[in-house]
Amino acid sequence: MSFTKRVGKALAPKVTNLAPGLTSQFVHQALDKAISGVGPLPSAASAADKQLAEQKGDVERGIHEVIENHVRYAGAQGFVTNIGGLVTMAVTVPVNLSGLALIQCRMVAGIAHLRGYDLTDPRVKNAVLVCLLGEEAIERLVSEQRLPAPPMALATAPAHDPSLDRLISAEVAADLMAQVAGKRMAGTVARRIPLVGGLVGMGTDGYATWKVGRYAERELLPRARR
Repeated sequence: MSFTKRVGKALAPKVTNLAPGLTSQFVHQALDKAISGVGPLPSAASAADKQLAEQKGDVERGIHEVIENHVRYAGAQGFVTNIGGLVTMAVTVPVNLSGLALIQCRMVAGIAHLRGYDLTDPRVKNAVLVCLLGEEAIERLVSEQRLPAPPMALATAPAHDPSLDRLISAEVAADLMAQVAGKRMAGTVARRIPLVGGLVGMGTDGYATWKVGRYAERELLPRARR
């Protein structure tokens, strides 16, 4: 676990206090919007298919483009939602959390789609969410028996276990809150120079999204597309 993430774990309750109406349900809401599309953003599958077409049917190159595009999206929203300094935190913290969840869910869902997974399947939805935790956290949760299996096994399980839905959303929400809290600590200088906070947010969100994308690319092995 990175130093920023460790600091964030300790400060996450303070982030929750800044966004008291934001429960772990925002994770599932972000996933639903990512899969169906929202505003100017087309659905994860449509966006992924567009990249596949641009890469002339090369799935692996299509996945690479999906990751690169979403890293840029994450960096942009990380900059905008962290540029205002402490005065705007009560507004920007929940926006940053929801935006990062939406972007990362959309990226992983696009990867899953290109690898042949059905995004309407609740098992696949849980696998997409679990990918957001990253490899290190997933290995720890599986070893502690707090999570039954890594994403690939969840996506291909014989049956969906509804009891996992709340557990997974809570873990992902806590992890995202820790990321945001860690960024706020790392950008303390933004108290006087708000632009620095934006740069910290851009770099942190972009890098975190790249790591999630690369993990999902390795973890979600190809399946026969139906």
